[in-house]
Amino acid sequence: MKKPQSIRSILDQTLKSLEIDVPLKTYSIWGAWNKIVGESVAEHSQPRSIRNHILFIDVSHSTWMQQLQFLKPTLLEKINIYLGEPLIQDIRFRLGKISPPSSTSSKEPPSENKKLNRSTLNQIDRIIQGIEDESVKKGLREVLIKSAKLEKSRKKI
Repeated sequence: MKKPQSIRSILDQTLKSLEIDVPLKTYSIWGAWNKIVGESVAEHSQPRSIRNHILFIDVSHSTWMQQLQFLKPTLLEKINIYLGEPLIQDIRFRLGKISPPSSTSSKEPPSENKKLNRSTLNQIDRIIQGIEDESVKKGLREVLIKSAKLEKSRKKI
């Protein structure tokens, strides 16, 4: 008989096998943008999306876009140091509206602004109810919510 595994190791293995761990980890950039790039850069830029290991960033003004272009290697390094591994391979800048830092929408990718119905949230809560470790429970809940929101946004396209 095999030795029992911890829930954490089972979840880690599951997330890796489903290739969900990398996107989840990269989206942590939204919540730590000020910390990663510094307050002055964060006031004029914010992450918009991640596709194929490319981080797309909205920038408030063309002058800032040019400045950030010069800082691109440094930004890439800081982002990947924050992530703990080289998950972002390139950065692309574009002019866009920058939300105030106090707004939670600036910390989430656009697809995550979609609301989920109560039934879906209840189903997610039933799935995680047996997990005792609060940090694992919270992390898995976030993954499942993000996945459901992404699926919802894909169905509307």
